[in-house]
Amino acid sequence: MSLGLVGRKIGMTRVFTDDGRAVPVTVIDVANNRVTQIKTPETDGYAAVQVTYGKRRASRVTKPQAGHLAKAGVEAGVVLREFPVEPEAAGKLKVGEVIGAATFTVGELVDVSGTTKGRGFSGVITRHNFSSNRASHGNSRSHNTPGSISMAQDPGRVFPGKRMAGQYGNVKRTVQTLTVVRVDAERGLLLVKGSVPGADGGHIVVRPSVKTPKKKGA
Repeated sequence: MSLGLVGRKIGMTRVFTDDGRAVPVTVIDVANNRVTQIKTPETDGYAAVQVTYGKRRASRVTKPQAGHLAKAGVEAGVVLREFPVEPEAAGKLKVGEVIGAATFTVGELVDVSGTTKGRGFSGVITRHNFSSNRASHGNSRSHNTPGSISMAQDPGRVFPGKRMAGQYGNVKRTVQTLTVVRVDAERGLLLVKGSVPGADGGHIVVRPSVKTPKKKGA
């Protein structure tokens, strides 16, 4: 229950530490997150902060959403996201306020959510990391087939969840406990160690991590 930010994945690069180590990082643009609504237990039954990110033409916004944004006095955005927070934290914010990258600090652990790259219809080898059979000696072009998927007369059906060919990717995924390496408050950029889900230009949600790594020997 912590305030997060919505952003856009720019791409990957690397930064060098003081001792000369190269650290791979993902650059995330989280600039201009605008508060569109503050929900309280008295009015909504729970405490949350709703923010919007990006810019969208007024003609591309539905009338109910346009009225909602006009009431908050903020420009229409591409993404609208809600973060459950403590009532005390929600009381410190105001509708229309801009939240920047300074929400996070260097060394903080974050969870990053995004939509993975869609790779279309894929076979079981690509999709589920199955092994291929030998491509010679009488296989008759069956070296990349999934093999048997069911059984005989009893129960004689394919169980739900059977790993088979199908759409690969284009699903929501979250990478947990990534370290914030650098915060550029002026340009609204976060540099997070490692890779995050999705293609460059995709929308990303960054939240404070819900897990804390166990110490060695604990």
